[in-house]
Amino acid sequence: MNLQELLKNNRSVICEEWVDCIVNTYPPETAKFLLNKKDRFANPVGHTIVSETQAIFDGLLRGETTEGDIPDFLDRIIRIRALQDFSASESLSFIFELKAVIRSKLQDEIEEEGLEKELFLLEVAIDRLALLGFDIYESCREKVHKAKADEMMNHYANVLRRTGLFYEEPEQLQKEPDVLSKPKPMA
Repeated sequence: MNLQELLKNNRSVICEEWVDCIVNTYPPETAKFLLNKKDRFANPVGHTIVSETQAIFDGLLRGETTEGDIPDFLDRIIRIRALQDFSASESLSFIFELKAVIRSKLQDEIEEEGLEKELFLLEVAIDRLALLGFDIYESCREKVHKAKADEMMNHYANVLRRTGLFYEEPEQLQKEPDVLSKPKPMA
């Protein structure tokens, strides 16, 4: 038996414990809600965590890391955590947790079958996922900060407009070309 077969045979147990690791990073009441509500409309975060972890795991079994759909699956989980103001380490720790889950569930079988080298290669692939995760997290946080800055600028512009301290050119002046800046062609 190889590691891939062993992982396939234990997919549901591994994915379930991996989801538990992610959910346990939330406060107890939130974790309970995320695990108990199965409806994707009543619990979109819980549904996303479950479906995307399974998809990431399946991608790893196919030998994918940074190609294919895995970046999208990873993005959906990380985006949620970045928006919830988790730090980078808190947001991405779930990727590393997969290594611990696999070892805790399959350590005996891995040793019996002599699959340590295959496990090492899988762990390298998981580390690559984590590196990709950092890029995704940084991109998400950058977008959040930009949106907050834009919102603040719009708020202050509205305040200045209401107080009459904000100057806007009349629409007519904005639409008319500047005659002084363009030379007229000579005949």
